[in-house]
Amino acid sequence: MLLQQMRGSLWFGLLLVGVLAAAGVATAVEVGETAPDFTLPSTMGGQISLSQFRGKKLVLLEFHVNDYGVT
Repeated sequence: MLLQQMRGSLWFGLLLVGVLAAAGVATAVEVGETAPDFTLPSTMGGQISLSQFRGKKLVLLEFHVNDYGVT
């Protein structure tokens, strides 16, 4: 019985490690580092990328969290 529980725990641990590895780990951007580029739908339709503003303007990123996650 104990052996079966240990095997189950081992398999669960391996599965968890595999899922976390496949999902990738987000790393924080340090002060002074360039932010990674990303593209999102704009409020006016179409797409907008952070790189479109590089060297042109100051950019404020604002994130809102709702019941479904970050929006």
